Amino acid sequence: MDMQEVSPEKVHDGDKQALNKRLETLGWGLFLIMLGCAGLVPDNLVPQGVWSIGVGVILLGLNAARYANGIRMSGFTVVLGLLAVLTGIAELFGADLPIFAILLIIIGASMILRPWFEKQGLFESKKG
Repeated sequence: MDMQEVSPEKVHDGDKQALNKRLETLGWGLFLIMLGCAGLVPDNLVPQGVWSIGVGVILLGLNAARYANGIRMSGFTVVLGLLAVLTGIAELFGADLPIFAILLIIIGASMILRPWFEKQGLFESKKG
């Protein structure tokens, strides 16, 4: 039988892809569990904004785990996570933020700042 050699880079990339898939599955699982809890727990028991903060923490945690393992982060989910945490905190303090307007501003700013992000390599995978 002929055994094909596999370069270490391909194995390493395959490992990262598998880990990324596991991390995404974990993130979705946590999100769905939290969504189910939000449906079961009466609104008066959980302060306004806690669920938004939970979504943001899940998204930011997913990207932190990606970064720690040298996997390319998702700029989109980082922005959504930050937006969710910030709006959740604002809701805890009674503020009613125009989330859609803020999202449009963030999307526009990210389009303008994309070349800088690419130059900094912020959302690139680490070599190693």
